[in-house]
Amino acid sequence: MSPTAAATSQGLDLSHARLGVLGGSGLYAIEGLEDVRELTVETPFGPPSDSLRMGRIGGLEVVFLARHGRHHNHLPTEVPYRANIWALRSLGVRWILSCSAVGSLQDPLRPLDMVVPDQFIDRTHSRPVSFFGGGAVAHVGIADPFCPSLSRLLADVAESLMPAGRQLHRRGTYLCMEGPAFSTRAESNLYRSWGCSVIGMTNHSEARLAREAEMAYSTLAMVTDYDCWHEDHASVTVDLVIENLHANAALAQQIVAVAAERIDAQRPLSSSHSALRDALMTPKEQVPADTRRKLDLLTTPYWGAFEPAAAAQAS
Repeated sequence: MSPTAAATSQGLDLSHARLGVLGGSGLYAIEGLEDVRELTVETPFGPPSDSLRMGRIGGLEVVFLARHGRHHNHLPTEVPYRANIWALRSLGVRWILSCSAVGSLQDPLRPLDMVVPDQFIDRTHSRPVSFFGGGAVAHVGIADPFCPSLSRLLADVAESLMPAGRQLHRRGTYLCMEGPAFSTRAESNLYRSWGCSVIGMTNHSEARLAREAEMAYSTLAMVTDYDCWHEDHASVTVDLVIENLHANAALAQQIVAVAAERIDAQRPLSSSHSALRDALMTPKEQVPADTRRKLDLLTTPYWGAFEPAAAAQAS
């Protein structure tokens, strides 16, 4: 079923949907937001990384969240990914643009270039990456973890704004490592042998949860360094990363602003917007009440709204 047909079949209305922007290392706020207000959102999965800033870019409402906190308090492993994604979804976000710093694993992807990847390899091991469990099972498809239509829109915008001497790369595989330490040379060369393009520590975890939350997700990966594999370049250091982060941040702000205007104009439908339609395995009558309550934001289109009184009678 096409994204349009799937969305139409469940009566999806994106006319009032919002855009979420996740800022990574070096991007702790977003310029150009008008009528900004800060929101504290409680979630069944604990507090998000920080308060969420809601404003407007043109005609589109945008919700910004600094994934590490505005003072960079959270290690990649400590980022409360479920709370972050749940909070965005609870505010009506249906598209997410993720901006993050990455290391390059291939010669053509130079520091200060940008990549809109289309695949992941996950090497994390210490973080929850599903809203489900606790008596409810769902298996979403993630063969194509980034939304193709949103990624195409993002790449078109980024390519049009890249300064001379810097390049936008369409497609590529993002290797998501646990961190917080950078790679060993052996690891870096192993990932290169796998054909990986860039390496980071956060985006795969977000993408999996965004798919379960039926939000289209795309990444603007900003290259800061050559990891540690390149013999002609110094190994990655925090100073090097920060220097290139500052150079990337201004351009990322421009790209997000223009992308927001195009999203507002197009309101693109995505197969991600109906990812749970055929993914829910457990009969709703068999799901414990506490789990139903946690999942209600995501499962209402398929299971109906959770009613505690009805659940108590059934038990």
